Amino acid sequence: MLGTIVNTATILAGSTIGSVFKKGIKEKHQAALFTAMGMAATGLGINSVVQNMPKSNFPVLFIVSLALGGLLGSILNLEEKFQKLADHFSVGQLSKGLSTGILLFCIGTLSILGPIQSALYGDNTYLFTNATLDFVTSMVLASTYGIGMALTAIVLFCWQGSIYLLALALGSFMTPDMMTELSIVGGFLIFGSGLSILGIKDCKTMNMLPALLIPVLFCAFTGYVL
Repeated sequence: MLGTIVNTATILAGSTIGSVFKKGIKEKHQAALFTAMGMAATGLGINSVVQNMPKSNFPVLFIVSLALGGLLGSILNLEEKFQKLADHFSVGQLSKGLSTGILLFCIGTLSILGPIQSALYGDNTYLFTNATLDFVTSMVLASTYGIGMALTAIVLFCWQGSIYLLALALGSFMTPDMMTELSIVGGFLIFGSGLSILGIKDCKTMNMLPALLIPVLFCAFTGYVL
């Protein structure tokens, strides 16, 4: 799990550095960083969708996943529950920063494929690359939302650690089709998060997180049947 440990450490370091710089950053400069972060999120989301859409063998699965996942998340009211939890430990808009950070750090091709590559092949290339990107991203987010962004490091460690252990235990269960569909849905969630940051549309992406379960269940079922 060396790659995951390194990735976690870079988020902690980036969050610390960003929170220190925040003290000397004027409000208009923070707004510029905020806009840049929103643009980066939308770009990352689009890139993930564009890269993986042509590989999909189930062209409408992402639509069903987003619809069912969003409905389930809305029924469970995940966004509001998450915000209440974040507000209990923080002030300001940290809850939005945390939800954005979790999506950016965890729901991406590198963060999903990285632990699998590490577990199955001992290859940490994806995770080291992801760590570099997350260092810069966490620094920008922390300069806007504060040191509380370091909490995302805990989520990332649990997320990647779980995938790593699952990959070791299940091996071939996580098929290429499953990874492709997860990356497409994750890309849309990151894109939605970017729109929220830019103030274009509050997509309530936290409510849509259950959408990630649909491709896993669908691919597992079709694999079993076929």
